[in-house]
Amino acid sequence: MSRAIASKWVKQSVLQKNEAVAKHIPETCFYRQAQLQQMLDKHGMVVLKPVIGTGGGGLLRVEKTDNGYLCSHGSRNVSLKSFGAAVGFVNRHRKRRKYLIQQGIHLATINGRPLDYRVKLVKLPKGRWQIRAMVGRLARKGLFVTNLCKGGQQLKFAAALSGSLPDVPIAEKKSELRALSYTCVKMMEQSFPGIGELGFDFALDTNGQPWLLEVNTRPF
Repeated sequence: MSRAIASKWVKQSVLQKNEAVAKHIPETCFYRQAQLQQMLDKHGMVVLKPVIGTGGGGLLRVEKTDNGYLCSHGSRNVSLKSFGAAVGFVNRHRKRRKYLIQQGIHLATINGRPLDYRVKLVKLPKGRWQIRAMVGRLARKGLFVTNLCKGGQQLKFAAALSGSLPDVPIAEKKSELRALSYTCVKMMEQSFPGIGELGFDFALDTNGQPWLLEVNTRPF
């Protein structure tokens, strides 16, 4: 059975060591109230996620607005006037679990629905890695998470890219994500011998810049 690495922080810390990969990883830190304030002041929007978790479970989003803060969990969006109220919202949903704060990325969308990409690779018997899937995942209407288990819709890569960023060359962007994925595979395999499959979750922002949001050692 393929080795599984549960901690999002541990996996990201490995990939951060490569400068070519690190520039595509959103700024991330452990959740503390002071860090939440700093990250919101710097980025305007953040996503909070459990250090250990799968399927988009427990994800929260907090965004600064002209009137305070917009906090999101699932399909629920709540406008709050104070930072203290936003912290309360986070802590109620966090339930004392260890969380990460990640720089929010303004994802490219299709009809207002956020979109990201899953690149899945498997290790073949002779040791070579092969890409088995490269698909878009379109969030269910009203949600900011794209996971299929949360109602997301799987799209072919070309359809996802042309529908969200029609001016971005499909072959060029596909090649870029493939190259990034293979670089990440080498680093993961060196640090975690025994892994046999990997799933990389990439986002493209509204300018077409790729961001590596997460890596999974048990991709669905």
